Amino acid sequence: MSSLLPLFRNSHKLKHLLVKNYCIIGVKQLSQRTGRPWKVLGLNHIAIATNDVNNGSQLYRDVFKLNTSDTNVLPEHGVNTVFVNLNNTKVELLDPIGGQNSPIWSFLQKNTSGGIHHICLEVDDIYAAIDDLKAKGIRILSDSPKTGAHGKDVVFLHPKDCNGVLIELEQK
Repeated sequence: MSSLLPLFRNSHKLKHLLVKNYCIIGVKQLSQRTGRPWKVLGLNHIAIATNDVNNGSQLYRDVFKLNTSDTNVLPEHGVNTVFVNLNNTKVELLDPIGGQNSPIWSFLQKNTSGGIHHICLEVDDIYAAIDDLKAKGIRILSDSPKTGAHGKDVVFLHPKDCNGVLIELEQK
């Protein structure tokens, strides 16, 4: 690649060539099990655990003047959610329902003021992603995808396999 630099010095063509190659090579992946391609399309949301989503949403709605959704009760996930809509992503506020059975209950026991709980990445083929990630040794926290807050299939990846970050994958 460095041999091409004199030809494209100060040129947008080099940037285009580099971006084009990285997009083709660096983003699209093949499932090691099925051979189906999949890719991460972008950040869907950042989830913040709170003790009360209604109180938590006041900061975003009343102070920052952002649009917030109504509270969505998800007993199958053990949480209530409120989404804060931003131009380029969303913030998901979570509070526990079901006491100790809620997946965020223990998080809030350790982080009593709340905090960032997980990030959600949108993928174009969640099943190919699951197959590929399992083959690469990344643990999936459920046997199969569940329906998430947006009515789409979601899975969570084990934070010990993801640099200490709990990652949710959501089907586009």
